[in-house]
Amino acid sequence: MYMPPGTTLRLDPRDEYTHPPEPVGNYNESMYFNAFDSARRIGAWVRIGNRPNEGHAEMSCCVYLPDGRVGFMFSRPAITGNDAMDAAGMRFEVIEPFRHHRVRYRGELLIMDDPLAMADPSSAFKRYPKRPAEIELDFEGVSPMHGGEIVGPDGQPIELDPEHAVYRGHTEQNMAVEGHITVDGVRHPFSGGTGYRDKSWGPRHWHSFFWYKWLPVTFSRDFGILLSIKGRPEGGPDRISGNVLRGGVYEPVIDGRIETHYDAQWYPQGLTARVTTAQRTYELQGRVLTTVPLRHRKVGAADWRTYTRITESLTEYTCEGRTVLGMTEYCDLMNDGVPISEQQSLAA
Repeated sequence: MYMPPGTTLRLDPRDEYTHPPEPVGNYNESMYFNAFDSARRIGAWVRIGNRPNEGHAEMSCCVYLPDGRVGFMFSRPAITGNDAMDAAGMRFEVIEPFRHHRVRYRGELLIMDDPLAMADPSSAFKRYPKRPAEIELDFEGVSPMHGGEIVGPDGQPIELDPEHAVYRGHTEQNMAVEGHITVDGVRHPFSGGTGYRDKSWGPRHWHSFFWYKWLPVTFSRDFGILLSIKGRPEGGPDRISGNVLRGGVYEPVIDGRIETHYDAQWYPQGLTARVTTAQRTYELQGRVLTTVPLRHRKVGAADWRTYTRITESLTEYTCEGRTVLGMTEYCDLMNDGVPISEQQSLAA
């Protein structure tokens, strides 16, 4: 998490709940959860983003099925306030702040045997069938909370430029997961599952992200790795943050590198990450199994700097003899079909 000079973090259990919207058009409050049962080879991620001043929410639901197919749904239902994370059949409940959350979904999923079809969502939604789905997952926090609201030395909120901000506050946590996912009548239990969650609030334009690479991996209740690397539009050193969870405590990341192997379409196929804390350096190997490409465009603009691609990749990770399923999330402005992170890396 990038901290502007002279600021600090305030972590408050009340921030687990929704906030009064700020008087800016692009106010966003969002929660995200991912979940994996590595033994049953199934994974999922879900997100609700409330944009009350724009009059709608964003609901995303993605399930990676054991046979390689992907179930996906996205919706922008109308909302009139910011009282709950409850949109288009998806609901997030805070059972106990910092400890226990519940995710429920009742609705449909688009079932794709070629998940890359989401690069053209309009065509994909016409091509593939929708099937009923139900999600019931309980998330238990197995790590300390990371993050909080960025405040000044006096503890007061800082001023943000809403045209370039991505959040005011941001929290993350490693999770254990129990429950089930049912797709088209087939029930997939989660037992001893692992996962990750994050929450953010404040002004946000998706295209304000230049590029980032986000690896949130929970191997077990006592071991996990989070590495976040963000690029700067002005150039210079990347912003590196994250934590390694060992035995219930965090080792803050002080340096990190990711080497990614891409295919001809610049979709990630695999990676090696080196994550350094004050205690040691960890090597994380990732084999990408399935990628769902998503995109955001600024309304009414056509410049390449307004087209953001986010790849959501189910990945098999190994580290220190442990293997688990997790997510690889890359977000890039795209210039002539090439991720800006790779163009910036080649130029350096």
